[in-house]
Amino acid sequence: MQIGDPETKKPKRASLPKGTSAATVDLERAIELLSLPRDVGPHPETGDMIQAGLGRFGPYLKYQGSFSSLPADDDLFTVGLNRAVDLLAEAAKKKGRVLGEHPSGGDVYVKAGRYGPYVEHNKLRATLPRGTEISEITLEDAIPLLATKAAKAPATKKSAKKAAKKSAKKAAPKKTAKKSAAKKAS
Repeated sequence: MQIGDPETKKPKRASLPKGTSAATVDLERAIELLSLPRDVGPHPETGDMIQAGLGRFGPYLKYQGSFSSLPADDDLFTVGLNRAVDLLAEAAKKKGRVLGEHPSGGDVYVKAGRYGPYVEHNKLRATLPRGTEISEITLEDAIPLLATKAAKAPATKKSAKKAAKKSAKKAAPKKTAKKSAAKKAS
């Protein structure tokens, strides 16, 4: 859909939500879609605006420059401020807690993962020792764990694969030497 003259520089356009046919969209619904993203309201703690919109991955909430998906059971046009704040709090829990800034730059996070809690810095992840609570971990505890993990990890996946292939080649006996020796004996 679009509003305005198609010959103008950039007319306002909107995509239809997944599962919606163009034949079922009336004028009211078209105007609602073209008015997106809509302001849900200011966040009660920070006062920053929470917006609801429709993107290429479906409906979302936008708050302080970060996006979180809107569940299928929530309607994009009727989601209220209280529900939006709850959804943003859930998304923040999944993202993890920022412990602080790493000495080399970038934030260090502590997260609850599928296989247990871990700390993360620039996509480097180090598992927390058993019995360590996420709420008790500090930046001072996380930095040595990350350093140990960085020392153990191979430089890249490609170099690890190359090293594995080289060691496999050295361990395998050469078959060509036996065949040529057998041919000479005949």
